[in-house]
Amino acid sequence: MVSPFSPLMILIEPAAATASGQTEMKADKPALKMRELSRFLSRAKSAVGLYGEVSVLLATDATIRGLNRNFRKKDKATDVLSFPIDEFPGEAPKQAGDLAISLETAKRQADEHGHTLQVEVKVLMLHGLLHLAGFDHETDKGQMARKESALRKELDLPVGLIQRSSKVARGVRAPARKRSSAEVRSRMR
Repeated sequence: MVSPFSPLMILIEPAAATASGQTEMKADKPALKMRELSRFLSRAKSAVGLYGEVSVLLATDATIRGLNRNFRKKDKATDVLSFPIDEFPGEAPKQAGDLAISLETAKRQADEHGHTLQVEVKVLMLHGLLHLAGFDHETDKGQMARKESALRKELDLPVGLIQRSSKVARGVRAPARKRSSAEVRSRMR
């Protein structure tokens, strides 16, 4: 049996690092803490019950749009794509699948929901891992939403993608993030 702690890989497309502000250093700290993301990915993968290797590509909207067009026939960017690996019956999986996350979209969503890019990438990783585990919020009867909600609480994450999209569908907007006094002054000009 393969351990849930089998290899994990997170790759950042160079253009995505620039587009998301990953290369901007603030007090010598990058926008994303890769070790923390790797630890989170391992914990979340275990909590979801996935076995095998998971690779994550942090990419641009253009790359995600291309993947979405090629694999799902949808010519638009999205926040996260999941690519599960089909294994042979009776064998322990060696690879669970791949995730592709748009850092540009993640940054916009983080700003919109008032949290950091780091937190948004974790939200997207959890959502993608649930898809790798076979959940599908577009076709199930709320199973993925319930599982995501429980895991968000366990992993200390804010509102997830399914809950956000159901609020938008009902006309409920997410609370606006607090703006700094400098942002308020610049908007008044």
